[in-house]
Amino acid sequence: MADQKRQSIRRRRLSAEIKKARIEAGMTIDDVAEATEWSVGKISNIETGVRLRPTVMEIKGLLDVYGVTDEPKRQALLSLTRQAREKGWWSKYSDIFVSEYPAFESEARVIHTYELAMIPGLLQTPGYVELLQRATLRRNPLDIDRVIETRKQRQAILDAADAPEYWAVIDEGALRRFESDVPVFREQVQRLIELAEDDNTVTIQVLPFSSGMHAGLKGSFVLLDFVEGVNPIVYTETDTDGLYLEDSEEIDRYRRLFDHVRTSARYPDASLQILKDMLKDHR
Repeated sequence: MADQKRQSIRRRRLSAEIKKARIEAGMTIDDVAEATEWSVGKISNIETGVRLRPTVMEIKGLLDVYGVTDEPKRQALLSLTRQAREKGWWSKYSDIFVSEYPAFESEARVIHTYELAMIPGLLQTPGYVELLQRATLRRNPLDIDRVIETRKQRQAILDAADAPEYWAVIDEGALRRFESDVPVFREQVQRLIELAEDDNTVTIQVLPFSSGMHAGLKGSFVLLDFVEGVNPIVYTETDTDGLYLEDSEEIDRYRRLFDHVRTSARYPDASLQILKDMLKDHR
């Protein structure tokens, strides 16, 4: 993925707003370069996101050139500039995260995820995280504790006042894969039940084996939607990196794919009953 596509959502929003202000001022990039005595490349980089973190003074200068005098709008853009320069909590965990995904996840307004083999990260319990890490050859207790800590921080977005709409379709195989570890299984399934029952922003569907062959067999993915003006992203993860897709045709394809898997899955109420039945079977 190109550097431009790895920028935070706040950085993308800032770039879009600055470009919009220039266009509304009726100016070309060459006009701005002449007015500011900056290079055309610098202005273009600010608008495209290649320049990672423009300063507050640079943005102030551009707003002056564009004749943006509305004080609330100026302050909102300057605040966004400051936020775009801040590093998120995930920057301290570069040894754990293979990509910048937590930055995108934390600012998404709608998250649709399909998981073929694992419980989605935002729904995982500490016991499940530990089991998963040991299975993937991370054995150091301190390293496992750090992974559990990052999961908890990621999951905090589901409890926030502005929590995203979260919709997860989980293949039955992801649930059956670890049911032999009864304590972990019970804790994890109970967590899914609680979320499905108590949180209006979380929807969980189980895609059972009885559905047979279905459109999601090629692998898991997450579809992230943001505030208006910021393009959605599809994210898929490998063992060493993450793949981001942003082309409109790719986004449309994955929207259709998600529609297919949630249609193949049991309705939320029926999925909740499947989870409760699983819990009864492992008393």
